[in-house]
Amino acid sequence: MEIIKKGTNIDFIGKRYIAFTLSALMILIGIISLIFHGGPKYGIDFAGGTLIQIKFGSPVEIDRIKSGLSAATLENSSVQLFGDKKENEFLIRTNTPIIANKEFSDSLAEALKTATENTPEIRRIEMVGPQVGKDLQQKALFAIFYSLVFIAVYISGRFEFKWMLSIIIGAALFGAVYFFSLYNLNMGILITTALLVTFVVFYLLDLRYAMAAIVALIHDVMITIGIFSIMDKEFNLPIIAAILTIIGYSLNDTIVVFDRIRENIKKYTKTTFIDIINRSVNETLSRTILTSGTVFIVVLTLFILGGEIIHDFAFAMLVGVISGTYSTVYVANPILIAWQSKDKKR
Repeated sequence: MEIIKKGTNIDFIGKRYIAFTLSALMILIGIISLIFHGGPKYGIDFAGGTLIQIKFGSPVEIDRIKSGLSAATLENSSVQLFGDKKENEFLIRTNTPIIANKEFSDSLAEALKTATENTPEIRRIEMVGPQVGKDLQQKALFAIFYSLVFIAVYISGRFEFKWMLSIIIGAALFGAVYFFSLYNLNMGILITTALLVTFVVFYLLDLRYAMAAIVALIHDVMITIGIFSIMDKEFNLPIIAAILTIIGYSLNDTIVVFDRIRENIKKYTKTTFIDIINRSVNETLSRTILTSGTVFIVVLTLFILGGEIIHDFAFAMLVGVISGTYSTVYVANPILIAWQSKDKKR
């Protein structure tokens, strides 16, 4: 099915400098937000502590809930409304790991009932120890880094036919990151350094398709993280799952365009590289709109109707679908053009 007529020639690539500026501004604002907030806002999955969800039969003031928590020896807890105000549901967060047994639930319910004059329903209690939270942080960073390296190996092999070279590079990066992680180095700094080394190696070895794809994927991840920081949303395991899903989705779209570029390079030998890329983007535009549109509608439905538990996951996916579609056209392809220009100067 085609919704874009054959012969359509929208000058996407001609607007790449505007897109570069927009991307740079969004990433910069996200970095400033992260610095201002002192890093990402971690949920209990990564920070450790206890999360309690409660529901009342009628409206209750948050100050009264805090008073009841103080009586239950949970003085330094944060309380926020959860979901629609009419639902009278609240989330309680505390940095103290709590043994969630029946005795604790009964004493907490009694303390809240006394303070609020309203019988609470304790809907869930989740506890993560501080060491477990730290381990989950490290594993989440490992998952993102390893997925990017695997993708780089695949792209290098498929489009540049350098399977053995890319496998050796990937294995060396895996081994180096794992080795240095044994010395309890800061995982964020370690992964960032490893990515920078990856870029340098790919640049020196002329792995242009892999470099373009990875830069586009990192762009999508940074945009998502930046928007979450700006909106002061929490990072937890479902958000990491969303980021990994975004990486896979964005890569799929990029590969489709790369395939068409490779075909058109052989077909239009006398056409400039910029025109080939522009033609390739236009030829795959129907597919991009249909795929992105259907995924966006599904995720938007999940965002609106899925409930508060998966609200942030769906929001991350919405951001990722938009950013992934955008980066395929305005990040990955322009990097190939920049690389081609570099080769001509040589």
